[in-house]
Amino acid sequence: MRYNGSNVSAFPQRDAGAQVGFERRELERILNLYGRMVAAGHWKDYAMDMRRDVAIFAAFRRASERPQIRIEKRPADRNRQGIWSLHGEQGQVLKRGHDLAGVLAPVERKLMKLVTE
Repeated sequence: MRYNGSNVSAFPQRDAGAQVGFERRELERILNLYGRMVAAGHWKDYAMDMRRDVAIFAAFRRASERPQIRIEKRPADRNRQGIWSLHGEQGQVLKRGHDLAGVLAPVERKLMKLVTE
């Protein structure tokens, strides 16, 4: 509540659906993968963008390039192909799904190949 002279008025309520973001466990999973890819020498930088309809995590080989992968969370696609999608460097959709672990699987496999070689 806010006191304005003789009138008492309520603060404006923030719109709960104003911005899509990552939950703590989702971000932990993504940053864990990012850290392992950095340790393997594959990625060097990342960026996050939280918009009204989508949250994006992008990983870069070098900061001056396009992202090598982009992980998107779109809650509006919940009833379609899933809220998660993995995009490649050229913008192509590599994987979609309802489960983050399943969508990150192609990147996890790439990391396993890097370690075993």
